[in-house]
Amino acid sequence: MDLLNTLVDKGLRRELPTREEALAVLATSDDELLEVVAAAGKVRRQWFGRRVKLNYLVNLKSGLCPEDCSYCSQRLGSKAEILKYTWLKPDEASKAAAAGVAGGAKRVCLVASGRGPTDRDVDRVSQTIEAIKEQNEGVEVCACLGLLSAGQADRLRSAGADAYNHNLNTSEGTYGDITTTHTYADRVETVQQAQAAGLSACSGLIAGMGESDADLVDVVFSLRELDPDSVPVNFLIPFEGTPLAKEWNLTPQRCLRILAMVRFVCPDVEVRLAGGREVHLRSMQPLALHLVNSIFLGDYLTSEGQAGQADLDMIADAGFEVEGAGTTTLPRHRTDAAAETGGGCGSHAGGCAPCGDVADEPGDTEAEVPGARTDLVAVRRRGAGTDLAPNA
Repeated sequence: MDLLNTLVDKGLRRELPTREEALAVLATSDDELLEVVAAAGKVRRQWFGRRVKLNYLVNLKSGLCPEDCSYCSQRLGSKAEILKYTWLKPDEASKAAAAGVAGGAKRVCLVASGRGPTDRDVDRVSQTIEAIKEQNEGVEVCACLGLLSAGQADRLRSAGADAYNHNLNTSEGTYGDITTTHTYADRVETVQQAQAAGLSACSGLIAGMGESDADLVDVVFSLRELDPDSVPVNFLIPFEGTPLAKEWNLTPQRCLRILAMVRFVCPDVEVRLAGGREVHLRSMQPLALHLVNSIFLGDYLTSEGQAGQADLDMIADAGFEVEGAGTTTLPRHRTDAAAETGGGCGSHAGGCAPCGDVADEPGDTEAEVPGARTDLVAVRRRGAGTDLAPNA
């Protein structure tokens, strides 16, 4: 297939595909799917070999968010029956993080619901970062606290944070249909603040919210321009009690095509298979490892993932290996560029284009796609904020 040969060649040279080429990947047929996966897999192996980085989420503060993001179970007005609790103490968060590290996680992601942190919140998270670093030598810590105010990214980096996550989620043109309490530009600005402070930027998307192929390409091209080191790809978990509870738009095959498109557009960044993989990819998750080089281990913020040991078995059975703590995730050209600029964004050095109504009652959800598994949406009831052992 000429398209795939072209995309592989461009991926190996870190060249940006055309929009038409990216759209063509999403338009390929199921009969062509294995060819698409194989082609994108060549690009993945060029830059990351067969390594899989494990990341572990700790939800520091759950629920009661004032923002109205339609996809989120923690949003203002959400009727989703999730765990709700205020800030974990630093020792509680460190204990939760240790479970993930013991399971093989190289990075701990500290997440808190809300529009953005107060200065007191930054102090609290800084203490948590210090506690985690003190007890887990070599672990990376990524903070995800919402929109940042001036100086907060610098304070987080001084406390030992390695990265900051703030997703673009969807295209600029459709952002207002998903969220009204803040703007797409607000999100871009926060990612840029993190980069300016020397934090490694982590920013990705959510697929399956009813967007078009053009919307998906738009947001991935915007991410390429923004140039984060890590691009998490989430697949919408349609929680009952949220406005998008009826949005069952994904098949395993479409998920794989989306991941392949992201890999072709962002060939040398950490592409992370994130929330919703168990719900939408299901038994085809191992194929996704040929496209991504990073996953979350165990549970997510408000939903359960598959058992941590099952994640490890899947990686081994598919012929991949867990990335060790002493291994640098990103290709050398990205880490060298970051070192030269004193930042963590890993900008490319020359040659390539710069990296840019409420749901009905439970039980009334209609699956738009054959095989949609509403039964796989499970609210997290263990780990952080509970007395039960975490899934790691």
